[in-house]
Amino acid sequence: MAKKSMQVLHKEDFIQNISYDSVIFGFNGKQLKILVLEYHNTGLFALPGGFVRKDESLDEAVKKGVKERTGLDHIYLEQFQTFGNLTRSDPSVMKRILEENNLDLDVHDWLLDRFISISYYALINYDKVTPVPDALSDSISWYAIDELPALMMDHNQIVNRALQVLRNNLEKKLVGMNLLPSKFTMKQLQKVYEVVLGEELRRTTFQRRILGMNMLERHEKLFQGTAHKAPYLYSFKLEQD
Repeated sequence: MAKKSMQVLHKEDFIQNISYDSVIFGFNGKQLKILVLEYHNTGLFALPGGFVRKDESLDEAVKKGVKERTGLDHIYLEQFQTFGNLTRSDPSVMKRILEENNLDLDVHDWLLDRFISISYYALINYDKVTPVPDALSDSISWYAIDELPALMMDHNQIVNRALQVLRNNLEKKLVGMNLLPSKFTMKQLQKVYEVVLGEELRRTTFQRRILGMNMLERHEKLFQGTAHKAPYLYSFKLEQD
């Protein structure tokens, strides 16, 4: 993957002491994964994030950052918490990142200040993404939730909170819409629930509960083997009854 050339980040172009971090979830049919980048020559792992320009809204900045890392537009993004612990910002970490990328410390000294991070989570189809590292990163890769490396600053805490919010919102936000094909089987939908919740679900109980919520549209059967075992395909209703 080709790295982008680093542009100078002038202090006067950005809102000071505000950053964002994105927990980008992806589902490949078997595992729920998170997109993590590694900073150049540091061995430091982090969530994709960035800063907010004075001429753009916070949401615009986050959407642009996620698109640059994934190439995807029009994805589900939700702001879930602001992180502002006194100890979350470590100027030595940012200084190391800047130095390893041969960036002028005087020009970028504002990045060594304390930052409050507004965090979002995104939900995307794993198969549609070719991750692209940013100018400061050597790589950006998918990691299974139970195989995450130690992340810099409070990013592991941000991931844990995002996962908790994702689980709480699983039904009312219809998050499976962004982790599945447009038409899917009940088994595929159940797998999303099991992976996100981290537990196995009883098939009959799950199917009864989901169908009782009246959020699915039933379509033709998916014929792959014998006809009597072919499962129905479903899609999410665009509008709830």
